[in-house]
Amino acid sequence: MGEAAIIDGKAFAENLRARVAEVAAGFLEKANRKAGLAVVLVGEDPASQVYVRNKGKQTVACGMESFEHKLPVDTSEADLLAVVEQLNNDPAVDGILVQLPLPGHMDEAKVIATINPDKDVDGFHVVNVGRLATGLPGFVPCTPLGCVMLLKDKLGSLSGLDAVVIGRSNIVGKPMAQLLLAESCTVTVAHSRTKDLPEAVRRADIVIAAVGRPEMVKGEWLKPGATVIDVGINRVPGAEEGKTRLVGDVDFASASEVAGAITPVPGGVGPMTIAVLLRNTIVAAHRNMGLEIDESVL
Repeated sequence: MGEAAIIDGKAFAENLRARVAEVAAGFLEKANRKAGLAVVLVGEDPASQVYVRNKGKQTVACGMESFEHKLPVDTSEADLLAVVEQLNNDPAVDGILVQLPLPGHMDEAKVIATINPDKDVDGFHVVNVGRLATGLPGFVPCTPLGCVMLLKDKLGSLSGLDAVVIGRSNIVGKPMAQLLLAESCTVTVAHSRTKDLPEAVRRADIVIAAVGRPEMVKGEWLKPGATVIDVGINRVPGAEEGKTRLVGDVDFASASEVAGAITPVPGGVGPMTIAVLLRNTIVAAHRNMGLEIDESVL
């Protein structure tokens, strides 16, 4: 088979952000204000802090307004819900994102349910989950939507292809399966209880790995020429003592000898997540103002 083509998520995300910036400039002219994204962070989780900082930077770089609300770890659930309600009612805010995970004393489902579904740019609200399942316009979680964009960019039409999604989380696995169904794929959702996982994977033209287990999917599991999207981000010990390195859920070395195309980790799916969040925010801004938007350019 030779080496698989590398799917460059970083380059695609850069391109998507440039398109978002163009649409954001048009929104500013029509609405007489910038589109606004509010991010709420509770506590001091270092990974979340880095992520929120990156979101803020990229929001501003795209010509949108960034509102950051940083709350102490001991904030009560009632106080957090009050912040969310305040953002629901703020006309300058088009998208609301509450950074997960939340501290243990808070009910994540309750907090997400409080976000106005039309400002839920993460696509986690049950109303948006239902819209996705029934084919209505809503907001789709950023990572799976980014995966579909990369697949369509590489393969064109996905119609009729066999796809296997490994993992059934609400954030990636389930919405991924719904999106692939909407593209007319034949979809299998595999998980920890799947009887013969390698056999399920071997039938697939498209493999989406989203289980959080380092290098679990081996090259010999793959159908030759399959397109592999690796959503996993796992830290494992590096070559030097005390150093770590990032790997995906796919064993890249063996998989890239069999696959037709594959996303690397890092530099594959990761950069798409924030780019799609910005895309969802500019779409929300237009919908919230009752303005037309040509979503095909995004």
